[in-house]
Amino acid sequence: MDASKTPMVSVITCFYKEEKFLEETIQSVVSQSYTHWELILVDDGSPDSSPDIALRYVKAYPDKIIYLQHKNHANKGVCKSRNLGIAHARGEYIAYLDADDVWLANKLENQLTLFDKHPQATVLMEASLYWYSWQGNNHQDVVIEIGAAQNQLYIPPTLMLQLYPLGPGAAPCPSGMMVRRNVHDHILFVEDFIGDTAVYEDQAFLAQIYLNENVYISSAHNNLYRQRPASQVFNVHQDGRYHSVRQYYLEWLKRYLDQYPERDKRIDKLLKKALMPYYYPFTFAVLYTLPSKIKNKVRRVMKRVLNS
Repeated sequence: MDASKTPMVSVITCFYKEEKFLEETIQSVVSQSYTHWELILVDDGSPDSSPDIALRYVKAYPDKIIYLQHKNHANKGVCKSRNLGIAHARGEYIAYLDADDVWLANKLENQLTLFDKHPQATVLMEASLYWYSWQGNNHQDVVIEIGAAQNQLYIPPTLMLQLYPLGPGAAPCPSGMMVRRNVHDHILFVEDFIGDTAVYEDQAFLAQIYLNENVYISSAHNNLYRQRPASQVFNVHQDGRYHSVRQYYLEWLKRYLDQYPERDKRIDKLLKKALMPYYYPFTFAVLYTLPSKIKNKVRRVMKRVLNS
């Protein structure tokens, strides 16, 4: 491809059995107001018609859309698939778009403008519209802001302390993020998170971001995060597998933090509390669960007394 056509932004979309949503997702990139992008479609061994949809768009936009797959059309998981896309990306910025999510038309333009205004930022995150209404008008959408003060820059490790899964604040969705390309010179998606544990793949990536990068958090919400009962997150919760997956992530995080001997000790304190239900369930119940139940009961009693 002509060097003069090198894209500013590489968009990475990995897909597996997403024939129902993939076309809408791709079209939301094609419809961006900012046009200096490339879209890398990574087929994670999809057995349905998703590859046909992807290849149709490659044919329609041969200079802008790229199709990749693993050797022998294998299914390797979202982390290996994203990393494959990153390895082929040519843009100065990289954005991720899940294969069932959708961007509003000014998503790329808005985030590139913010990068220009905040040159210290290496990562940009925005709020997300939790998209229920795609199923019908009876479902109400909800904007979820990232759980820290909006429209400001954060240095490491502030967000590790404030955001899920160690802090109380809501974490960002991958489809609402953009990073400078050089972030991926030292941070990639963690390929250990496959199968059920892939529910936490974005949190493993974000932990690395929080500890190493300057992050700007925007209150804008130019991404629609599709909510559906068939999602892996939903199924893991429904089947009672959530806590085994969470423990797997927390133990990975504990090992990862060993690389940072001079880390903020508040992180260790939060991690110790997060692991306590799995290592010391009785102690956790006495210190946290029981007092919380008592406090809630007292609050309900006081409310009834005041309202009587």
